[in-house]
Amino acid sequence: MPVQEPFMFRIMPVLFIVIFVIVIGGFLFVALSGLSRWLRNNRQPVQSGHVIVVDKRTHVWGGGVHHAGAHHHRHTRTSYYVTFEYEDGERQEFAVSGREYGQIASGDTGTLTYQGTRFHNFDRV
Repeated sequence: MPVQEPFMFRIMPVLFIVIFVIVIGGFLFVALSGLSRWLRNNRQPVQSGHVIVVDKRTHVWGGGVHHAGAHHHRHTRTSYYVTFEYEDGERQEFAVSGREYGQIASGDTGTLTYQGTRFHNFDRV
C-alpha cells in the first residue's frame, strides 16, 4: 500500500506558484501603469495658463529599517504636490520636485506649464 504524502507537501508547490504569479503580476501592473501614463502624457499638448497656488502638501512614505552594523537607518521618501487654481476656478494638483516645492508658496500667481498630468514649470509673476 503506497504511503500518502502529508497535505503540506502536496499544497506547497501550488502555493509557491500562486504567490510567484501574484508578485510578478503586481510588478507588471505597476510597470504597465507607469508606461501607460507616460505615453498618455506624451500624446497631450504642452499647455500654459495663468494660475494661483492654492495648496501645497507632502507625502512621506517608507520607513523600513536598514541595519548597518550597530546603526539603524530609516529609509523614507517624500513626494511633493502643489495645487493650482485656474482663472475659471478649476483646480489641478501636480507632483513637483523638492526644489520646485521649496520655491513655490501658497498665494503665488503666475504661469503654469504642463503636459497632461506632467508638471513642466511655474513662472511666478
